[in-house]
Amino acid sequence: MNKPLALPGLLMLPALIGATDSWVKALGMALCFLLLMTLYGIGMRLLRPRLGADRQHLLASLLLGTSLGSCLWLAVQAWSYQLHQQLGLYLAVLPLQCVAMEQAGFFQRTDRLRLGIAFCSALIVLGALRELLGTGALGRHLGWLVGLDDTGNGWVLLPDGGLHLLTLAPGGFILLGLLLAAQRAWSLNRSPSRK
Repeated sequence: MNKPLALPGLLMLPALIGATDSWVKALGMALCFLLLMTLYGIGMRLLRPRLGADRQHLLASLLLGTSLGSCLWLAVQAWSYQLHQQLGLYLAVLPLQCVAMEQAGFFQRTDRLRLGIAFCSALIVLGALRELLGTGALGRHLGWLVGLDDTGNGWVLLPDGGLHLLTLAPGGFILLGLLLAAQRAWSLNRSPSRK
């Protein structure tokens, strides 16, 4: 807890809470995040040597992020309109995340792939847990990921349903806090004791 909250981390929070009320939305958001971050990173790698001043760098970063974000927005809308309806707001935040992460030096880090996969894993695990514990089912609307009009209920694992609070934003914060606390306790127990 001694690290200050940074803008890139705060910008990831809406997607982590808002787009994870179902497993399908979390999978879709993770795929969009990986695609946009990969294309943006490649684009900035090509542009960075040609940019001089900070203003040019920021402007190029903004233009690249918004261009790729608009293309992603349209691609998701054309691929699966239902998924686009569910993720539209969070897809709009992704280009801003790209720009903030570029300004923070994320794309020059050697562990950027590990951090990106960790964020996507957090999206997928949180989405699966929130849907399973909140509705008692997993995989509702799985057809959205392949562009089908899916009305299925998924796999019902808890016939009596679940705790509906977990499908809402406050429940997402509660579950995320519990997962972070469990991960912290697990990492503290695995580390050698200090004497």
